[in-house]
Amino acid sequence: MAKQPGGEAIFASYNVHKCVGTDGRCLPERIVEVVAEIGADVVALQEADRRFGDRAALLDLDRITRIAGLVPVPVANGHAGHGWHGNLVLVREGLVRGLRQIALPGLEPRGALVVDLDLTRGPVRVMAAHLGLLRQSRIMQVEALLAHSGGDDRPIVLMGDMNEWRHRRRSALRPFGSQFGPMGRGVASFPSYYPLFALDRIIARPHTILGPVEVHDSPLARKASDHLPIKARVSLEGAIDA
Repeated sequence: MAKQPGGEAIFASYNVHKCVGTDGRCLPERIVEVVAEIGADVVALQEADRRFGDRAALLDLDRITRIAGLVPVPVANGHAGHGWHGNLVLVREGLVRGLRQIALPGLEPRGALVVDLDLTRGPVRVMAAHLGLLRQSRIMQVEALLAHSGGDDRPIVLMGDMNEWRHRRRSALRPFGSQFGPMGRGVASFPSYYPLFALDRIIARPHTILGPVEVHDSPLARKASDHLPIKARVSLEGAIDA
């Protein structure tokens, strides 16, 4: 991928729906192709493993590295999968300086990854999460993520499937505004064949480093999962002093 201008890096979030597409077929190779299409420097995946049983991994990580140039941030999960509660972070070029695996509160088993990266374009803290289906759980999960967002002055990019379609006062995501700026309405990414709901989000602290969030909409992406990926350019050069 061509180098982005001015210290910019492309961040993307993608709920791969356990690699089951809108045609009902489980074809992990389609997900790999879509990830390659996006051309991001950092990708947060959700539902990258099976949810029950041995939680088996679904993706060929070596193939992702070969065709997309991305490598996974390794996690300790105690099962056969690659991710932490299905969350997986892929990185193009950079060093992992720290990793926290958070169990999020709520009735469903949910989790988040907090990864401190030194990318070629600057340091960043990536928070990758998949919030719950119940509003009360999401409220608690947002508070937990905010509690884990500090520690130093690294800029933060928080992304994932937030499972929240409500806006303004009714949104469980409102508390993010205290640190990440106005949430806005987001971009519609679900369902992939006819996007209506902005369930997937990318936000940043400071919010000024985040460019416009866009949907990656391609014929293959509309088939590969029930969510479309979203992406945004993030300006990391000088972000610590922003």
